[in-house]
Amino acid sequence: MIVDYIDAHRERFGVDPICRVLTEHGMQIAPSTYYAHKKTGPVTEAVLAQAYDAHAVFQVFEGNRRVYGVRKLWHAMRQRGHPMGRDQVARLMRVCGICGAVRGSHRTITTARDDRAPRFPDHVARQWNKPSAPDQLWVADFTYVWTQAGFVYVAFLVDVFSRRILGWRVMSTKHTPLVTSVVEQALFCRRRGEFAFTATGLVHHSDAGSQYTSIAFSRELREAGITGSIGSVGDALDNALMESTIGLYKTELIDTDRFRSWTGRAEVERQTAAWVHWYNTARLHSAIGYRAPVDHERQYRQAVTPIPAVA
Repeated sequence: MIVDYIDAHRERFGVDPICRVLTEHGMQIAPSTYYAHKKTGPVTEAVLAQAYDAHAVFQVFEGNRRVYGVRKLWHAMRQRGHPMGRDQVARLMRVCGICGAVRGSHRTITTARDDRAPRFPDHVARQWNKPSAPDQLWVADFTYVWTQAGFVYVAFLVDVFSRRILGWRVMSTKHTPLVTSVVEQALFCRRRGEFAFTATGLVHHSDAGSQYTSIAFSRELREAGITGSIGSVGDALDNALMESTIGLYKTELIDTDRFRSWTGRAEVERQTAAWVHWYNTARLHSAIGYRAPVDHERQYRQAVTPIPAVA
């Protein structure tokens, strides 16, 4: 250590000459730095341990897109092998000067209801905890993002059981293909991963927007064997789980930097893809026991898969 070296030779050569020679040989240290270090004294084991803990907290915070608050960061630290208390994590966050993303209270309506169109009945009735397995209930909705090139629209489809985003799409218009393509993507995702996947008994729930009551969308569900469901008109909670997911998307990606200006559809699409991957594979969700959606589905399939008998 440089300070120890100066201590060993200061009586013979003096602090200033030693610092000057060390600096000339690539080990820069000013006399003021040396004296300041001596004034503070040696670093204790407790201070050093706190520094390491704070660094670990900051790394996990950075690795999760800088959005976790105390509660999720505490669970994430425990899962990473750091058995810290919640209050300790909060204190270390203050030491690092970090805080989680705060969700806004605004609610934006993007869908326009068509009162003349026939609608699916409400098969959900807010029973968001009813699914006991994947692919029993899917929910869908879309939102908008302002860019320098104008508005783009982002649609999502989520499996209620696992909170996994199965389909998403970014388009420059909010016509029916925006929502039908998301269903197609979700079906492709499931068929690619599960050879035994079937849409029998699957319910697709949305609000009463004209895109979801259109003939083309109804045909898409019917051909896939999916039962359509639409929430009651005028009910702010008729699609609350999907609105919550979109709220996270806006908070954790779109609005993370209020001074940011999105350039256009391509940038929104690229960053949304990265966010969805993190959301599905790494983000902890309190509703499913602080697990990531793909981990929750994996644990479910392991639990229901019979163990082959040993011959």
